[in-house]
Amino acid sequence: MEEFEVVFTDINIKETRAKLESVGAKKIFKRTYHRLNFEYPDWRLDKNNSWIRLRDEGEKVTLAFKKRIGAGAGEHDNDLGMEEIEFEVSNYEKVRDFFLAIGFVHKLEVENRRERWQYQNIQFDLDTYPLIPTVIEIESDSWDGVSKGIQLLGFDPAKQRICSMSQIAKDYGVDYADYIIYRFDKQVKREQPRHSEI
Repeated sequence: MEEFEVVFTDINIKETRAKLESVGAKKIFKRTYHRLNFEYPDWRLDKNNSWIRLRDEGEKVTLAFKKRIGAGAGEHDNDLGMEEIEFEVSNYEKVRDFFLAIGFVHKLEVENRRERWQYQNIQFDLDTYPLIPTVIEIESDSWDGVSKGIQLLGFDPAKQRICSMSQIAKDYGVDYADYIIYRFDKQVKREQPRHSEI
């Protein structure tokens, strides 16, 4: 399934929250997400611009396969889109242990703080990751919905990004390939850097 989502950086958080309130968006939650990415030992997913993500979202746990579509083929090194297959699982630790038991390797542990707002069929996620400024993701069930979300906030469509957070982080001098743990309380660099997505 294609994911309909864009990212905007360099935002004013206070002004963005005020705009969301003024257009009638409702704040749904604010919580910290914990996730693990898994990879084959030969890093074949990484070489194909894809990854497996296990994410603890507080009220649920999800497992996803994600793949960048047309990686870097769009304007300003943006991707052409993102493929995502995601579903709920019942136990974070058991799924983690399952992947490690069948021979996958732990690629990256990462966390972020997410504040979600909702307006009709549009989700606005204010996402904060360690070491980089907060960004906003605008997601809907179609590109028309995403465009409406951009319009509601008065953002310049020319500044939208279609990319992974690892691409955004590189803009701020942070390369996830350097890390195996990337949390707010601790960042641990890997001995041999690898390209890494979240």
